[in-house]
Amino acid sequence: MATHVSSARVPKYYRIKQQVLEMTQALEPGSAMPAERLLAVRLGTSRTTVRQALQELVGEGRLDRIQGKGTFVAQPKLYRTLQLTSHTEDMRAQGLEPASQMLDIGEVAADAKLSALLGIDVGERVLRIERLRLASGDPMAIETTHLSARRFPGLRQSLATYPSLYTALAEVYGVHLVEADETIETSLSTPREAQLLATDVGLPMLLLSRHSRDAEGRPVEWVRSVYRGSRYKFVAALRRPAP
Repeated sequence: MATHVSSARVPKYYRIKQQVLEMTQALEPGSAMPAERLLAVRLGTSRTTVRQALQELVGEGRLDRIQGKGTFVAQPKLYRTLQLTSHTEDMRAQGLEPASQMLDIGEVAADAKLSALLGIDVGERVLRIERLRLASGDPMAIETTHLSARRFPGLRQSLATYPSLYTALAEVYGVHLVEADETIETSLSTPREAQLLATDVGLPMLLLSRHSRDAEGRPVEWVRSVYRGSRYKFVAALRRPAP
């Protein structure tokens, strides 16, 4: 026998959330949403209730909040196929213009974790490259790459010539990445991540870790990337293993 759930049991903010969602369906992606104060008046509720509803819709990727500008109807999510491709290749495949902003580049001493990941001795020099990844001018991800400085001498200079790290590795060092292990987790944006990605502190992020190897099975890089959760989705082709 079907159980009827009374509307009185539905939290007020949830009903407001559904009303706001209906409003977005009549708007184009990128359209600005009314201010919280105006929404509260229009929907006959408090700003606190409106704020909670908006926060959930932002977390679900239905709305996008941009620091200093307001809340907007979210653009369609970009997709990233789970395969060994670069940011440049991913963005161009979707008709977007890839770009990178160098945030920091330097050397650090390998700790036990980096030593194991890169197949080098503890204390050996590691090149650490931190970049802000953009798509047609919009910030998408913060990517931090670690590589053996001894194996790739002069790499930081090569990056001035080759905008794609993978292209530089192939053209300058003859190293081609052929396989990788990648993990995907969720995290909440830190103040620095929120500032760089033009979003709010504490919003959901996608945290990716990639450990790549060359054709000989030698480790090449370990990458940690933080993606705006509201702008990305990941696609994987799955096959059932043979019995």
